[in-house]
Amino acid sequence: MRMYDIITKKRDGLALSEAEIRYFITEYTNGNIPDYQASALLMAIYFNDMTDEERGLITMAMTESGDMIDLSAIEGIKVDKHSTGGVGDTTTLILAPLVASLGVPVAKMSGRGLGHTGGTIDKLEAIPGFHVEITTEEFINLVNKNKAAVVGQTGNLTPADKKLYSLRDVTATVNSIPLIASSIMSKKIASGADAIVLDVKVGSGAFMEELEDARELARAMVSIGRHVDRQTMAVISDMNQPLGKAIGNALEVKEAIDTLKGHGPEDLTELCLTLGSQMVVLSGKSGSIDEAKSLLKEQLTNGKALEQFKTFITAQGGDASVVDEPNKLPTAQHQIELPAQADGIVAQFDCNSVGAAAAMLGAGRTTKDSVIDLAVGIVLNKKIGDHVHEGESLATIHTNHADITQVKEKLYNSIHIQDEEVKLPTLIYDTITNS
Repeated sequence: MRMYDIITKKRDGLALSEAEIRYFITEYTNGNIPDYQASALLMAIYFNDMTDEERGLITMAMTESGDMIDLSAIEGIKVDKHSTGGVGDTTTLILAPLVASLGVPVAKMSGRGLGHTGGTIDKLEAIPGFHVEITTEEFINLVNKNKAAVVGQTGNLTPADKKLYSLRDVTATVNSIPLIASSIMSKKIASGADAIVLDVKVGSGAFMEELEDARELARAMVSIGRHVDRQTMAVISDMNQPLGKAIGNALEVKEAIDTLKGHGPEDLTELCLTLGSQMVVLSGKSGSIDEAKSLLKEQLTNGKALEQFKTFITAQGGDASVVDEPNKLPTAQHQIELPAQADGIVAQFDCNSVGAAAAMLGAGRTTKDSVIDLAVGIVLNKKIGDHVHEGESLATIHTNHADITQVKEKLYNSIHIQDEEVKLPTLIYDTITNS
């Protein structure tokens, strides 16, 4: 088999066979195919797309290129959740205990963040003592015992995807639906999930800024799930403003605790109930979305979700007293208000710029080796549609630096205020299922 022939076939718009796809993934991962030939194939895929079958085949080839986590020893259907990323996305911290409180096993493999704020692991490590350095055996035992655990990603998970993504990043082939979808799904499948719920973000703070592009990506991933025998659902949710109010690691943990107590931000709570109800249905614990949502609401009301969070924290070495005493979480030296410069109505956020402002404070990484300040970040006091008076606080900036002139300037340029009433953004645009 020759790489030249595979490139030619895809260049001409033909579908590749399983043998051809596996040859490419295996040989490129092993260093036997040069970057220039791999780049040519990626560009051919970018322009000519892939069939549903091809997308499933390349996903499984990438999945099997490295370690595959065997979670068969965990009782029940393991349901994973994946978000395509956004600003203030705290859903995993809430969903893991909330869904687990209904007896659904949540075996979560997460990574550290690179960008606006930390990843799920960084946020959890804002809890004193919490650690994710546990063996696979310990991980499985914790899920069987407590229904929820989080472990760091293995170093050899989907090496083909890591290598291909680095190449896509420098060859202008990142924005390819089949390549994005197979990249995401390969990691989820390699992590051992039986079923997958996807939160596909759309808007100014999302990878997909247009709704139809987000729909196409969601449909692609759900279709891949179907082709590789994984029950998969997707929600398309808004990221034209930060989710919830908190942006920053310890601040997001506090917001997660508030939400599990039943008085978190309305948008964050609703999205968690929507995603969680899909997880519960896919696990077989409920026969309908409406019933599952009612069950989850009850767990928030009766305190069982909060107790599950405490159990989850304690089991991984953390100090669960932070749930009742959140002041034990890392706290910034300064809390500085950002006063509105005029009367009006909050009309728009440049969501990515708000996230960048949080990163400037130290809440996120610019490189993999950057050290995160877990205490810092931004808490929004106003969201789209809220009235504001001149001098009233738009946001509270939590910082360990007294001079934050540039951060303030970036936030002022990111939050747009107008005189006219504005239409409130839609939180959930669509739900894609594999039925």
